[in-house]
Amino acid sequence: MPFFHDQGRSSLRRMYFEAWRKHRESRPVEPVEDQIIRVVALHPEYAQLLESGPAALERDYTPEDGQTNPFLHMGLHLAIREQVATDRPAGIALVHRSLAARLGDVHEAEHAMIERLGAALWNAQRAGLPPDEAQYLESLRRLL
Repeated sequence: MPFFHDQGRSSLRRMYFEAWRKHRESRPVEPVEDQIIRVVALHPEYAQLLESGPAALERDYTPEDGQTNPFLHMGLHLAIREQVATDRPAGIALVHRSLAARLGDVHEAEHAMIERLGAALWNAQRAGLPPDEAQYLESLRRLL
């Protein structure tokens, strides 16, 4: 099983590298690559990582290292943006708009929401169940 996990992880991470490379070379990008570029642009430290070479593809990021996994962080940004764009769970787009207005910054609103999404995913994984959308949305509403 670890072989497949590593292959999937490397493939996903390569997508981030490829999107950023296309951006730097002013080449056309796919819609998902454009979303990646927009997230990376908000995190200059991740741009440096994506320009650092292939070692970053295989690096493990663990809580014990005291560092955030940049690929997980970017992926959670993308997930929040997808949830907001599709309004799933229903009501998340309104929460996002309200939180962004309250905080005065869409990026900070996403960061607050990312914490709740991460917790919902962690709890679901530990329970071996899909995430509880109602509980997740309620946790987001408490941010308001």
